[in-house]
Amino acid sequence: MFRRTLLSLALCSLATVAHSNAAESKPVASQQGDKASSQIRVVLAGDSTVTDTAGWGAAFARLLKTEVECVNLASSGQSSKSFRDGGRWKKVLEANPTFVLIQFGHNDMPGKGPNRETDPATTYRANLIACIREARDIGAQPILVTSVARRVFDNGKLRGELKPYAEAMKQVAVDEKVPLVDLFSRSMILLQEMGPAKADEFNPPHPKPGTTDRTHLNAKGAEVFAAVIAEELKRVSPEAGRLLR
Repeated sequence: MFRRTLLSLALCSLATVAHSNAAESKPVASQQGDKASSQIRVVLAGDSTVTDTAGWGAAFARLLKTEVECVNLASSGQSSKSFRDGGRWKKVLEANPTFVLIQFGHNDMPGKGPNRETDPATTYRANLIACIREARDIGAQPILVTSVARRVFDNGKLRGELKPYAEAMKQVAVDEKVPLVDLFSRSMILLQEMGPAKADEFNPPHPKPGTTDRTHLNAKGAEVFAAVIAEELKRVSPEAGRLLR
């Protein structure tokens, strides 16, 4: 009787430990999933207009299914050149992405300094091609995204200063057979239809009084353009489109 009691106690103790260990080892899923619970990871590479705080990044992440992890490695002030030269692109590759969305252009423009500016037909193109091929080398699927247009009008017409970079990116997409989300064209059409006053509803607060920021996005603008990206993504890349809600 005494031996049976000891055996019962031992078995109960082992069951308790096993249950405890199982509970501790169970992965805790975040809103966008985690590596333990999902093998699908979307990484965003770009400038401030892609970041969570001043661009469409966070709004886009919310449109992904819960089992998809979104890692936003976009950084303010980056161009296709500085992103690579500064080691940030290396972090994208190290993040082990399934898909990489790549958007550059705003800081590649003339006047941004030798450490950032690129020529659309040569250095900008070369940087994009390098990103595409290096992403493919690690088994990731690159997707190009042309830059969201600035909300700057002249006599009621959008300037569209980023067009040379958007056109260069579109040609790279054709040459390298990469899906392309043409956010520039879509945003140009949308903003032109809205007009200057309505387009200013996407402006974030600016720390300097009397200064207006028509490049970055507030929450409303981020949601609008994230939805545009999601819509286009379903059209140009059905495989990536299936990751969206």
